[in-house]
Amino acid sequence: MAGGIKDLELSLDQLKKYCDYTQFDFKTTKEVSPLEETVGQDRAVDALEFGVHMEIHGFNIYVAGPVGTGKSFATKAFVQKAAKEKKVPSDWCYVYNFSDPRQPRAIELPPGKGQVFAKEMDELIKYCRIEIPKVFESEEYERRKELVLNKIQSKRDALLSQAKERAKKMGFKVQVTTAGIIIMPVVKGKPLKREEYEKLPEVDKREIRQKSKELEEEINQAWKQVRALEREADLTAKDLDREMALFAVGHLLEALKKKYKEHPKISEYLEGVERDIIEHLEDFKSEKKVPFVIPGIEIPFEPSFDRYRVNVVVNNAETQGAPVIIETNPTYYNLFGGIEYQARLGAMVTDFTMIKGGAIHRANGGYLIVRVWDVLTNFMVWDALKRTLRSRLAFIENIGEQFRVIPTVVLKPEPIPIDVKVVLMGNRLLYYLLYQLDEDFRKLFKVKADFDVEMDRNDESIRKYVAFIGARCREESLRHFDRKAVAKVVEYGARVAEDKEKLSTRFMEISDLLSEANFWAKQDGNEYVTGEDVERALEKKFYRSNMIEKKIQELIEDGTLLIDTEGEALGQVNGISLLDLGDYVFGKPSRITARVSTGKAGVINIEREAKMSGRIHSKGVMILSGYLSGKYALDKPLSVSASLCFEQSYEEVEGDSASSAELYAILSSLADLTLKQEIAVTGSVNQRGEIQPVGGINQKVEGFFDTCKVKGLTGNQGVMIPRRNIRNLMLRDEVVQAIKNGKFHIWGMGTIDEGIELLTGVEAGERRPDGTYPEGTVNYRVNKRLREMAQQLKEFGGKETENKKQEN
Repeated sequence: MAGGIKDLELSLDQLKKYCDYTQFDFKTTKEVSPLEETVGQDRAVDALEFGVHMEIHGFNIYVAGPVGTGKSFATKAFVQKAAKEKKVPSDWCYVYNFSDPRQPRAIELPPGKGQVFAKEMDELIKYCRIEIPKVFESEEYERRKELVLNKIQSKRDALLSQAKERAKKMGFKVQVTTAGIIIMPVVKGKPLKREEYEKLPEVDKREIRQKSKELEEEINQAWKQVRALEREADLTAKDLDREMALFAVGHLLEALKKKYKEHPKISEYLEGVERDIIEHLEDFKSEKKVPFVIPGIEIPFEPSFDRYRVNVVVNNAETQGAPVIIETNPTYYNLFGGIEYQARLGAMVTDFTMIKGGAIHRANGGYLIVRVWDVLTNFMVWDALKRTLRSRLAFIENIGEQFRVIPTVVLKPEPIPIDVKVVLMGNRLLYYLLYQLDEDFRKLFKVKADFDVEMDRNDESIRKYVAFIGARCREESLRHFDRKAVAKVVEYGARVAEDKEKLSTRFMEISDLLSEANFWAKQDGNEYVTGEDVERALEKKFYRSNMIEKKIQELIEDGTLLIDTEGEALGQVNGISLLDLGDYVFGKPSRITARVSTGKAGVINIEREAKMSGRIHSKGVMILSGYLSGKYALDKPLSVSASLCFEQSYEEVEGDSASSAELYAILSSLADLTLKQEIAVTGSVNQRGEIQPVGGINQKVEGFFDTCKVKGLTGNQGVMIPRRNIRNLMLRDEVVQAIKNGKFHIWGMGTIDEGIELLTGVEAGERRPDGTYPEGTVNYRVNKRLREMAQQLKEFGGKETENKKQEN
């Protein structure tokens, strides 16, 4: 190895990047201007900017990102800001369809005019119910009606008199009954009875029949004229009723027609209202209830005037700009509306006044924000949403209508044209699943606003962090933070991001820290939140969650879990697992052992054989065979069986971060060199022997440090980490101080050779041009052992073959 071991040990400035509080030009965040922008989400903001202003159909927005990145707050704020620049959309109403009552008509009105029109119609009908009865009870109406009827009656009487006179001249008598006109022959001034008629001579009978026939024809003509006069009387009476009704309320109808002449649908509707009022004048003439008779029951029944009402389903009277509807419970009916029913005389009935709009109708002309998980898990909602966006029409129908076995008569409201921008919020996994599995999704949601979990750490981002802290203090009425407290929060942001040069944009976690630090500042009676309050908040936060970690350390301390932090051992190394409990993540040391023997099995993963190995871990173990073959088996077969095991592991092992430790254990067994147990190892390895970075590096280092502290710090203990993970270090101050005092160490490794040299204290040895290694080096001893194994296996195979020949 070119450099010494000291060159691999990390310096103090590589362990943590502190935030210098003296760079701030304020004493507390009270002096800082409030935040007026979204922090650290330039890509997402650019996508939102494009999406909300893109008017082409299909460019709806999917806001993707983990929980806690502030995507809900940022999306709501950004959309509301954009909505203020747009015009207020129309009101929408449903009215009665006089042509087809099953299909209520949808009417569009300027914003705020829907309620006005509904009130005007209510006032019109109220006026009609008062004024129409007055007109028909007036003396003028009675006089004109009597005049018309008398005129018709006179004509009727004249016709009947002429018919009677004609009959008398012909020797007959005419009698008018409810069944019609009866003609009877008269002899000597008296009606001829049937018996008397039968006694008459045949000539007289024939004459009577002839005259009766002629008279009957004349009487029928007269009767037709009478019936025509009666119909004329009925029509004249209706015309009079129409004239009187229009005299009473016609001026109001005309005023409404004139007011809404620019709205063809309303003009058509008002014409229908006028016709219907005239056709149903009897409903207006009296307030008396008409009995509705069911066998054995008589129920008072009052005529309904609901058909003249206006059902306002979207009212934008108080809306400023375009509406922004955030539907937190997107059930089918909450989102798309429905048709309600009520019990009446033992049956469920409905009409157009019971049509209720949903969030999609209220958001028409603006924005609808919903969570994609809620949309997908509510019955029928996803399909209905896609259908609405595809057709650009919002239908109102109940769910049950689509599942009826037998079609029934139901309301079919006219669909409302929809122009709405839908914003779905969810995680990236759902986005990619929908994109791959639902072809409609990629057509309808063409804009992805991807919220990141981190941003670059620079002066500008720190300034925004400070502004965020100040804004949070104002919003939640928290104590303001002093400069040292702000610096601690910035450092915590870098730790959450697991990168010295990044800051976390998981502002939910940052907000929680601010609230907790404020609590401890209040407990101590501090006017402002200090750095000590932030540190205490973090300590208490970890303390509330680390019970399991402490229990494991107790098991290590009392020897239940076998972990050595001193001495040396053959084929044994301390790896570090990462346990994620959801609310808390910590590193747990694990003993990894390897045993080798002559054979052809290669590297045996005991966890895999026991079905306790995840796919990534299994892959990592397979890579070890590739490393051993590529480095040591170029001139001989790899004739080794090496078993690997996570000792005292009772759960599934996943991930490849222990693959370098597993390789060190195998090399130790092959080289017959012990490994230092005071050094723990983390890092994955590729087939070329390069150490690759892993996740959770801070928790892993701190987990082994805590174990060493429990068992006693000797000054020789430490952790080998991948060199490419150095930028991810943001260690606890306690660990940094221990390293500063020489009680703990961290080394950055780039290759397996560097690591094995540190663990064994023996030079690794570089490969010579002839394929050999310097004598006494680790690689020399491994290569020699593998050659011996290959020879042993060859000799054993030869003997076995010779024995078989002898047996045959």
